[in-house]
Amino acid sequence: QVQLVESGGGLVQAGGSLRLSCAASGRTLSSYAMSWFRQAPGKEREFVAGISWSGSTELFADSVKGRFTISRDNAKNTVYLQMNNLKPEDTAVYYCAAAYRRLGVSGREYDYWGQGTQVTVSS
Repeated sequence: QVQLVESGGGLVQAGGSLRLSCAASGRTLSSYAMSWFRQAPGKEREFVAGISWSGSTELFADSVKGRFTISRDNAKNTVYLQMNNLKPEDTAVYYCAAAYRRLGVSGREYDYWGQGTQVTVSS
């Protein structure tokens, strides 16, 4: 069974940067698309960014395009979300997720989910 463990969240002022990491254990995830979702209190879960298993396709929510980047290191079984120029509206719990061989934005494609890490952006 696969477990995803997230780290890197915290408190940052608007305009600052954070890098989130999600490390997988139990098996390698080289054949899995990896994505980040977020959920703020009282809000629906939102797709943030995703990367295909091959790394050839990347998707971003319109709200984060140009500010966030996603990358993966299959040798380390880890996916990263680099968040730059953070805004207060980015405040949420961020979750990583893995989907076998397909990249989607609904969340229903995903087989494994992390426990989430809190990101708080102050103004």
